[in-house]
Amino acid sequence: MKLKFTDVFLQTAAKILVFIILIFSVYVLFAGHHNPGGGFIGGLITSSALVLLYLAFDLQSVRNIIPFPFNRIAAAGVITSVLTGTVSMLLDLPFLFQSFTYVNLPLLGKTEIASALAFDLGVYMTVVGTTMTIITSISEDKK
Repeated sequence: MKLKFTDVFLQTAAKILVFIILIFSVYVLFAGHHNPGGGFIGGLITSSALVLLYLAFDLQSVRNIIPFPFNRIAAAGVITSVLTGTVSMLLDLPFLFQSFTYVNLPLLGKTEIASALAFDLGVYMTVVGTTMTIITSISEDKK
């Protein structure tokens, strides 16, 4: 396959932009407990970064770099979210009861860690897995 001049610009920009978008996605995931964001929006932002990679490069090249089966990521996300709720029930607390604690992290200092983060992580994985499964399925469809 011969690269066009515009492909070089798109691929170079994609390499830089995907990194920035993924960092922002992780920020939105972790900030979602107290601010707008969380697992759903963070997952959509991550999916948009992956779609940019699929647009800049071909499907097989991205699959070689990111060999994750997205349908399994979605399933693991659903299981994580459900387990987050059921663990609280096993402790005789209401479904999705939230608890939190503060820990001292090396670079961040005193940081709040909440049980809602595990639920948000499950939602994040579900959204990324489902969105990317749909997008890659559509892109593989040949008529």
